[in-house]
Amino acid sequence: MPNTTDRPDPPARTAAEPSPPTGLETTERYETDDGVVFYDAANPLAWLEAGDALRLADQV
Repeated sequence: MPNTTDRPDPPARTAAEPSPPTGLETTERYETDDGVVFYDAANPLAWLEAGDALRLADQV
């Protein structure tokens, strides 16, 4: 599975577009047997919490 750093850069945003939430640029992920773990590469001890889990395949 490619790391987020293997992805091409996103297209440049225009001034009219809202900026992404703080920390989004440093969010990375890895797979486990139970699912995917997202973490902040700039602060790997930080936690991300979700109230519900959604299957990515169901969202696209």
